[in-house]
Amino acid sequence: MNEQGIAPAFLGAAVVLAILVIRTAVHELKQPGSARQEWVFLRSGRALFVLLITAAVLGALCWHLSGPAHLPWVGLAALLTARICHKEG
Repeated sequence: MNEQGIAPAFLGAAVVLAILVIRTAVHELKQPGSARQEWVFLRSGRALFVLLITAAVLGALCWHLSGPAHLPWVGLAALLTARICHKEG
């Protein structure tokens, strides 16, 4: 783990997540109802399964390579993977 701990990874992941939320809000202002369509993947069984598997595999790999320092990025990567999986399926 780096000397700063987990805080820089949380900050970076929070910024990226905030950008996604702002993007959703802007789309919602342009087209009402689009936010529900954009985040509906959180109710999909397939997408949630992909999210959990991705988080488990990347989490184990990340923990082995760098400790808990980059786990927030694992969560964000799993979320984005589930979102892409839902759009393709």
